[in-house]
Amino acid sequence: MTDRVRDRLVLSGILLVLGAGWGLTVPLSRIAVSTGHLPFGLLFWQLLIGSVLLGGLLAMRRRPFPLGWPALRVFVVIACLGTILPNSFSYRAAAHLPAGIMAIIIATVPMFAFPVALALGQDRFALRRLLGLCLGLLGVGLIAAPEASLPDPAMLAWIPVALIAPLCYGLEGNVVARWGLSGLDPVQALFGASVLGAVFMAPAALATGQFIDPTAGMGAPEWALVVSALIHATVYAAYVWLVGRAGPVFAGQVAYVVTGFGVLWSMVLLSETYAIWIWVALGVMLCGIALVQPRPRETLAPEAEAVDSQANAATEAR
Repeated sequence: MTDRVRDRLVLSGILLVLGAGWGLTVPLSRIAVSTGHLPFGLLFWQLLIGSVLLGGLLAMRRRPFPLGWPALRVFVVIACLGTILPNSFSYRAAAHLPAGIMAIIIATVPMFAFPVALALGQDRFALRRLLGLCLGLLGVGLIAAPEASLPDPAMLAWIPVALIAPLCYGLEGNVVARWGLSGLDPVQALFGASVLGAVFMAPAALATGQFIDPTAGMGAPEWALVVSALIHATVYAAYVWLVGRAGPVFAGQVAYVVTGFGVLWSMVLLSETYAIWIWVALGVMLCGIALVQPRPRETLAPEAEAVDSQANAATEAR
């Protein structure tokens, strides 16, 4: 076995581990909302735990942390479009939709990112990618349309709510790709956004009565939240390393793995079962992702591609 083949196998194994970790956060989110915890309280602890873990990583790296208005603007954008807004709607929808459905819906990030990129001049039109966008829409339609797809027809109303999260992620990726990170690396940007988000969500959770008091006891939902936050911060840091080691196009394939493992983990941990139309929707959605994602020769610039890939795939599993 040559060194090239060996490296490829190792990197592919790392990609699978990252996707499995991010996919695990899908059913964990479902468990976290199972006893009635509301989004603001969940978001505060998710952001706080992520801040502590990422802050420790930055401390070990001993690199200066840029501050100032340019960096603050990046923190605000990532906190709002990458966590607060999408996760608020995701937690709401997760309380009503099966976790496997949430995993498939979150795969629509590239479907939203592509038309936004066209509008901002960040990408060029291609019939192949338009077909991928149409397949993504068909996948959503297969989930929502047939009566046999959803366990309860009342769940249909929560599909648009769940779609707000990938819309936000698609916007975030394009904003970051268009205007950059103001000299921050991705870990610094996520740490600053997490700290800012936690500071904002603390009074919001207290004012609305959604604050989760850990002294009241730690059950399965609370531990699910802690584990999910730790997994996300750890896997994100590893993903950033993988982008630098293998390139953004290779690392961007984590989107497929996250969706697949999100469905599998939901079956294992939550004993979920799905109608045949859900499996068809999953297959159609993955084909759509394959068509929508840019090929190496289609990128406008290597740096823009790297930033866009990091932003889209990293936020995809939050």
